[in-house]
Amino acid sequence: MDFTLSKEQELIQKMARDFAEQQLEPLAEQIEKENAVPDHILKGLAELDLFGLAMPEEYGGAGAGYESYVLAMEQIARVSCGPAVIISAHSLGLGAINKFGTDEQKRKYMPPACRGEHICSFAFTEPGTGSDPKQITTVAVKDGDSYVINGTKRFITNSNYPGPMVTFARDSETGHPTAFIVEKFCPGYSVSEPWDKLGWHGGPLCDVYLQDVRVPAANVLGVMGNGYPVLQHGIAYGKIGMNGVALGTCLAAYEEGVRYAKEKLHRGTPIAKFQAIQLRVAELAMRYEASRWLAYRLGCLANTATPAGDFEKEAALSKVVIAENAAAAARIAIDIHGSYGIMNDYKVARLYRDAVMGPQVEGVIDMQKIIVAASILR
Repeated sequence: MDFTLSKEQELIQKMARDFAEQQLEPLAEQIEKENAVPDHILKGLAELDLFGLAMPEEYGGAGAGYESYVLAMEQIARVSCGPAVIISAHSLGLGAINKFGTDEQKRKYMPPACRGEHICSFAFTEPGTGSDPKQITTVAVKDGDSYVINGTKRFITNSNYPGPMVTFARDSETGHPTAFIVEKFCPGYSVSEPWDKLGWHGGPLCDVYLQDVRVPAANVLGVMGNGYPVLQHGIAYGKIGMNGVALGTCLAAYEEGVRYAKEKLHRGTPIAKFQAIQLRVAELAMRYEASRWLAYRLGCLANTATPAGDFEKEAALSKVVIAENAAAAARIAIDIHGSYGIMNDYKVARLYRDAVMGPQVEGVIDMQKIIVAASILR
């Protein structure tokens, strides 16, 4: 076992950290208040290849692997979760196209997405059925060489940016869910205003309305009626990005807690002298370190031929630990700050709002535990 980062990985980590500190940090509060990431920030992330970091060079990606992707996501989310969430959801949709797409689909959709010219989405969740594949209500009816899709999708990240959206609908031929590549803002496509969510500001969540959206049969992703494996793969690999977001939040909470403990004075000396504060700092360090190696490990596993079921278990397991550690770390950092921690003037208040998002999205915590247990007990 070698836990040492390669030179390339160190450079990617430093590149992301420098960009976050120099370009993103001055705008972090603006992103928080306006719930939008400036276009020049997205362009800068694209110039660093962060929209296609783990994707194959053959289709316009950087070919740097998923472990490098985690390293970069951690550093971006450490400063602002919004841009990291955009990249994570984008990579979720893009990864599904890379895994299940035909060569023609990959060559059409992946290069502009890897360059950040298009931003991908992944649309499964619905208002009345949540994320239950057996109850999906969006339908796709065959009409000549096309499918006409009607339905509503809920909480779809990046749906207000142009680009491909991996969309799930029950097709008229098999009666089962099928994955389709829908080009956002085609005729019949519209979105709601972004939801006013608690945290992760800048990473827009909208509802998507599909009214007689016509999709060529060539845009079926994978096999007709076999959308569930696309969904399983997408959600499992999507947790790599979600882990990166939570890990960055955990790191930021750790750093803010330590900084405040050293700077806040009590009778002329830092509060770090108190054993109660020292215990909290130690717990911050332990939660971050445990999360870090689980996140990096999952990135490494994603690059190997790990059996699908095993990877889904590892992804679910890591998501539970890292998301819960990030939420706990943010709460501990607030405790170190005392009354100041609940004031919006301090960064830890934003970190707490961001941290509590993780356990609720892309698979709630209890469902992830069920996936882990099912894999162990099968």
